[in-house]
Amino acid sequence: MRTKVRIAALVFLGMTVAPVCAIASSDRAPDEQSIAALEAKADQAQPKDQCFLYAQLVQQMTELSVRQYLAGDVGKADTLLKRVQALAAKIHLSMAGTDRRLKNTEILLSNTTFRLKEMLHASDYDDRPLVEETLAKVTSAQDEAMMQVFQK
Repeated sequence: MRTKVRIAALVFLGMTVAPVCAIASSDRAPDEQSIAALEAKADQAQPKDQCFLYAQLVQQMTELSVRQYLAGDVGKADTLLKRVQALAAKIHLSMAGTDRRLKNTEILLSNTTFRLKEMLHASDYDDRPLVEETLAKVTSAQDEAMMQVFQK
């Protein structure tokens, strides 16, 4: 009986600690240098890896844009959102030639659309059209990634 209780406690502990560790590792705030480095890596990567790297880049740029918007630097946030739109188009183009890490790409894009929706709800009326347009493009890329995942 004691063994069953210990095993149950270990399973419970393992289920609660692993998600906390995963959240803690992704809590790093992206900065402009890490985004520039990832962008250079994505541009030089093999075509089969570019889709996932662009999705990572979109996710990091969105996070930085949200942080800049909350800090009151709307100009820099808008510039990043325009770059996110351009990268969403690159994701569309690079998705056709890849079958690697499509599920991970779809998950990253799903998280990014969630953050963009949060940003849309928190933004001023004047800033909403750009956020809505960015959200539409990222959602389109996410839908395409999901369709690719289900076709495989």
